[in-house]
Parts: sequence; structure tokens; C-alpha cells
Amino acid sequence: MTGADPATTTQAAGGAGAPAGSPGTAPAPAARRARGGGGGLGRYVLVRFLLIIPTVLILMTVVFFLMRITGDPITAALGGRLTPDQLAQRRAEAGYDRPLIIQYLDYLGGVLRGDFGTTYTDRTPVAQILTDYGGATAELVLYAVIVALAIGVPLGMIAARTRDRAPDAALRILAILGYATPVFFVGLLLKLVFSVGLGWLPVAGRISSRGELTMGTILNPTPFYLLDALRLGRWDLIVDVVSHAVLPAVALGILTGGIFLRLVRTNMIGTLEMPYVDSARSRGVAESRLTTRHALRPALIPIVTVMGMQIAMMLGGAVLTETTFEWKGLGYMLAQYMTARDYVAVQGIVMMLAVIVAVSNFLVDVIAALIDPRVRY
Repeated sequence: MTGADPATTTQAAGGAGAPAGSPGTAPAPAARRARGGGGGLGRYVLVRFLLIIPTVLILMTVVFFLMRITGDPITAALGGRLTPDQLAQRRAEAGYDRPLIIQYLDYLGGVLRGDFGTTYTDRTPVAQILTDYGGATAELVLYAVIVALAIGVPLGMIAARTRDRAPDAALRILAILGYATPVFFVGLLLKLVFSVGLGWLPVAGRISSRGELTMGTILNPTPFYLLDALRLGRWDLIVDVVSHAVLPAVALGILTGGIFLRLVRTNMIGTLEMPYVDSARSRGVAESRLTTRHALRPALIPIVTVMGMQIAMMLGGAVLTETTFEWKGLGYMLAQYMTARDYVAVQGIVMMLAVIVAVSNFLVDVIAALIDPRVRY
């Protein structure tokens, strides 16, 4: 072997000394990940986006057939107000006397065309309901997320820094109360204290009557009142919108804020015990800097990953919150149409909420993949 070619010997040993990219040389895993990082993220985003379609389709199918268990929508909505002959005529006109699978295929075709049907109680196109009231629910959930982060992140940091001491114990009890108390009870309590008792904030609604008249003068209004108020540059209108949003947002955000508090505390305690934090502490880095610069970002990753699920919980709580504060969004309208047994409106609103949840989960997954590259693989 003394006369063997060194290059041949090196290649036979596994290509350790071969030039990068030479034929027959397998790239190292780290190099493959480095070169494929963009592709890995692209594939991950594409797959997560495509998963929205079956998610919404499955939920839409389940809701459609569950709504038919108790009968057709016309009989459910108008059964006590029409004679049997009139009901039969209306059912035939709407096509509810046909086989259920044919009804489902027709409904699916209408959804693909953007036609979600028409309500039976007030003859309003469901698509118009989604357009008129969807923005109010999205705005409320956005406010609630801001409240949850404002509560959970700083209090979680304080609890982690004061581990096993009185402030930590008090904050943990506060977190348990936050996500264990029913949202409607929190809403009623807030109304009694800050609206009825102290008179600081409005009792209900998204905006005052005077502000609503002013909003009606805006050309091409957006679904978000705060954004329209900022467009007008009217501080009185901005204060009006924000003051109406405070109590509903706090009532809906407290639950998720308690969950975020526990997550930040648990993950920050684990991060503060890592060797690199001990090394920084030994070099004299202040505890406040260790908390904010070294431990906060890793502690926020679990919050991002569960954000999609929490938004789904908020949308569920929005039904009670919007009803309590008469915040006229999709949750408020869903409660009204469920009371009226208008199942066409119910299944359209539920499907819209499913789309919001699916898109929110997609955006959260993308953000999580950008923060933590391990999520992509």
C-alpha cells in the first residue's frame, strides 16, 4: 500500500480528504441542512398551507351533517310558524327533499363559488353576515391577544425571577384563577365594577351612537373601527373605540394571559439554569440582563407554538364575550341564529371561524419555523 495514490486511498476511506462537491462524496449533514434550509422552510410553509384545505373541508362536512340530524333547516327555523303544506312547499323549493348527499354536493359547490346560502329568519345572505361581522370578531381577538401577552409575558418573567418566593406563589395562583374562571363571569364582574360601579368605561357595544354616525361618513371603511378612527385622525373617536374595547378584550384575554404566564415562568426557569446562562452570570452579567437578553427569547418559543390553539379558544370564548358586551361580531350573531335555529347561518359562521383558526395556525407555524429552525425538519 506504500505505492498507492493518496487521493485514491482517501476516497476509499470515505472521501474525508476529497474536495467539496467532488463526485462520489456525500455532503455532511450540517452542509445539507445549510444548503437546504431555504428549501426546507419553503416545503414546510407549502405543506402547512395546503393542510388548511382538508381541515376546513372536514369541519364543514361534520357541521353540515350534524345540522341535519334534527331535520332540515327550514323545519328547524320555521316549524312553528308555517303549516305542514307550507313547510313541504318551502322544503321542495330549497331542495331539502332530495337525498342528503346531493344536498351536500350542492352546498359544497356553492361554497366554492362563494355562496354560503341565505338565512331563513331574515333572508340575509350568509356571505354578507360574514363580511359585516367578521371584522369585529377579528378585532376583538387581536385586542385579546395583546392583553394576554401584556399580562402573561412580564408577570411570567417576574414569577421566574422570584421562584418559590411569595411573588411567585401569588402569580401562580393568579394564573390559575385566570384560566379557570369562566369568561362570561369575568365579563359580568368587569361590567359591574368598571361600568356600573365606577362608571369609567362603557357597558356594551363597539362604539357610541355618535361615533357610529361619524364612522358612517367614511368612504371605503375597513372592518376595524380603530383603523378607521386613525384614518380620520380624530382623537375623540379613537378614545371612544378603545374605551369600548377595553373590557371585552380584558375579559377574553385574561384566560390566555394566565396560560402564557405559566408557560413563560416554566420555560424561563429552565433557561436560567442552562450552562451558558451560568457562564454569563459568572462573568458578572446582571440578573435583569440575563432575564431579558438571554432567557426571554427561548421562553417565548412555546408561546408562539401554542398561539394557534389559544386563538381557537378565544374564538370559542368570543361567543360568550360578544354576547355579554353586545359586541356585534360573528360570536354575537352565532348566538342569535342558534337561538332562532337558523342552521344555514350557523354552519356558515362556524365554517368562517374554522377558516380563521386554520389561517391563524398556519401563520403561527410559519413564525415558529422562523424563530426555531428545528420546527422545519
